[in-house]
Amino acid sequence: MERIEQKSYTPDTFIQGVKDCIPTLLGYISIGVAFGVVGIASGISVFEVFLLSVLVYAGSAQFIFCGLYLAGAPVTAVILTIFIVNLRHLLMSLTIAPYFTKYSTLRNIGFGTLLTDETFGVSVVTAGKEGRLGGKWMDGLNVTAYTTWIAACTIGGIIGQWLPNPEKWGLDYALVAMFVALLVLTLHSIPKEKLMHYLKLIAVMGVSMYGMLYFMPGHLAVLLSTIVVAMIGVATEK
Repeated sequence: MERIEQKSYTPDTFIQGVKDCIPTLLGYISIGVAFGVVGIASGISVFEVFLLSVLVYAGSAQFIFCGLYLAGAPVTAVILTIFIVNLRHLLMSLTIAPYFTKYSTLRNIGFGTLLTDETFGVSVVTAGKEGRLGGKWMDGLNVTAYTTWIAACTIGGIIGQWLPNPEKWGLDYALVAMFVALLVLTLHSIPKEKLMHYLKLIAVMGVSMYGMLYFMPGHLAVLLSTIVVAMIGVATEK
């Protein structure tokens, strides 16, 4: 008798989104605490660390803000730099947007506003396996990440009042370490037949970045290289 395999789907519930977010929380907590410490060392208050976490909600942008603030950069330069650095979120939102076309514009704004590198990674893996994403599940994933990030940054700010030199503890390297960990975890979940394809794309990304850095600032090189390599990846995907 022929056996019919039924595909199991992730329940579209808020609680399931919370559960699926839990494995990423260690990253939010470690980076958030590190940001809080670095923020205090940069001269901003615990309340300002809290506000940055609530309103900006982007680890890389918040670290960049501290660096520019410490360097005395003008407000326009800070806003423009953070805008360019966070343009990658446009690409990430475009990637998952097709799964949420049945929801209202307001719900989609919420999905996109709270999307992070980690929740995007979890979403892409789930969508790749199941071909679908649920709105309630996405809310659980995003809200858990958002509240954890705010709490971690604020606690880090409080701790930072007693750690005036965060570089001594290596906390300024926390964000880079997080992206390296995300890359390793993503590559680990990719089927072996596609792994070589992605490794080649990473190599192209490195060469592209190296070449573009001769002609433009680093943040623009990252953005343009990402767009170019993404187009190559789409064209060569089998």
